[in-house]
Amino acid sequence: MRVIITAGGTGGHIYPALAIVNKIKEMEPKSEILYIGTHNRMEKDIVPSKGIKYIPLEIYGLSTSLKLMGRNIKNVFLIQAAVKKCQAIMDEFKPDIVIGVGGYVTYPVIKAAHLKGIKTFIHEQNSIPGKANKGLLKYTDLVGISFADSKKYFGNHPTVLTGNPVSENALKIKKISKENYGLSKNKKAVLIFNGSLGSKTMNDLFLSYLKDIKDEDYEVLYITGKTFYDTFKKERFSPNVHIVDYVEDLSGLMKDMDCIVARAGASTVAEITALNIPAIFIPSPYVANNHQYYNALSIKEANAGRMIEEDKLTKEALKENIHELLTDQELIKTMKKNLKALSIDDSATIIYNEIKKLIN
Repeated sequence: MRVIITAGGTGGHIYPALAIVNKIKEMEPKSEILYIGTHNRMEKDIVPSKGIKYIPLEIYGLSTSLKLMGRNIKNVFLIQAAVKKCQAIMDEFKPDIVIGVGGYVTYPVIKAAHLKGIKTFIHEQNSIPGKANKGLLKYTDLVGISFADSKKYFGNHPTVLTGNPVSENALKIKKISKENYGLSKNKKAVLIFNGSLGSKTMNDLFLSYLKDIKDEDYEVLYITGKTFYDTFKKERFSPNVHIVDYVEDLSGLMKDMDCIVARAGASTVAEITALNIPAIFIPSPYVANNHQYYNALSIKEANAGRMIEEDKLTKEALKENIHELLTDQELIKTMKKNLKALSIDDSATIIYNEIKKLIN
């Protein structure tokens, strides 16, 4: 199979794209893969490091800021140029299918494929679709969705519930012992994280909680993000609190945790659901369409996890919820059962099979 895949901007788009690539290579090792991304976002470094052929496009996201109106005008011409460049790439590469996994860079790639008569598939990770995916419907043969509730946003367009392909990856990753990070084998463990760089807002909110932990019968591993690690190193905490800046194989470590507190990005929600771990989601209010809130809401409404909105987050609320998720055995049993019902453990395989149907 010859595949062009495109996704960009954030890990929430890039890692699901890579999970799809991995599944295609697993099923058809001789497949040729070409990744098209931006010239200045994180995929330009991540994707080539995986040994995947990469072609960058100069393109920017549209902004409502008056300061960036000039760039928006320039971007109209850049998009047109990108479509033409992608058509030329496709003439040479001759893909069987073109896959878009989110981010504004996908727009010219999927549009070019449609104009060339090439089959297209796009994947939406969040409960509320992004602008790029909504704008691409008329150029797309099939949409893969991660949440059943997302179907209503795509009207009568062909959709298939696939889940998020990072979930299948998470299940395959080897378990990492919490003891590697100084935690006790015999105590329950809570993992709290915000993202690879961390969040000042979240770090400030969690600091008072961490300082309040004394003789609890559980331990906390708090991932500060690299930007804020030095600040936390200066603080004094109980021996029950462990601080690290970054964890490479986070989903492997999740497997040895009893409770997780995290933002509600699509990949995080998918991994936690697949791994069947009770969690407290604190959705970021700073993302497009407030999509993290709706990601977390889908879990909360299924009684498969808890949600605390950022403006309601206090150390008291956090301690109370964590205590329940660690000690209430009936609640834990119910949440795990409901997480199992929500989980799609073979998401990447479903996507692979749907792609094969499109091109055969």
